[in-house]
Amino acid sequence: MKKFAFAALALVAVAALNIPIPASAATIKVEYVYSGTVKESGVEFVCPAGQVMTGRSHIGDENADTTYQCSWIFIDGVRVDVFTGDWFGYVKENGFNFSAPLDQAIVGRWHHGDENGKTEYKTGALYLQGRQVRITGRTWTGSYTESGHTTEAGFNQVMTGRYHTGDENGKTYYQYGTVTFAG
Repeated sequence: MKKFAFAALALVAVAALNIPIPASAATIKVEYVYSGTVKESGVEFVCPAGQVMTGRSHIGDENADTTYQCSWIFIDGVRVDVFTGDWFGYVKENGFNFSAPLDQAIVGRWHHGDENGKTEYKTGALYLQGRQVRITGRTWTGSYTESGHTTEAGFNQVMTGRYHTGDENGKTYYQYGTVTFAG
């Protein structure tokens, strides 16, 4: 009887080894690699090729410097391609809410003048080996005082939007989304 029970248990164990294991989810990594500092007003900033914006720091008024943080995105160890478009959104800085198109991240910003000046944005679509990478779960941050703040994307997130109201003492909000891939 013990031999029979042992043999049956061994067959169950062997059968368990032959059960197909579901494919694991893709491993996503947003890796900070570059920061650039430019004058807030009058100078365009674009992340280097293949990178997206993941943070911003600004201290002072429109004559002070702004530092942008840029990152690569890797999925299963392969770097994601970023296809950028033209500048758009030439809108009044004060009171305009900018959100990148669906599944795109911000890759550049160009501000002209003070809070009554205009701001343009450049976005990029993300692809891995010809397949679209999604940006989901977009959420807005709490407010930052424009004249003295630093913001960074959360885990596996990229910057997808920005909203500012008032002058350099006004409030700025950021929108971040999470990089996902169905593979």
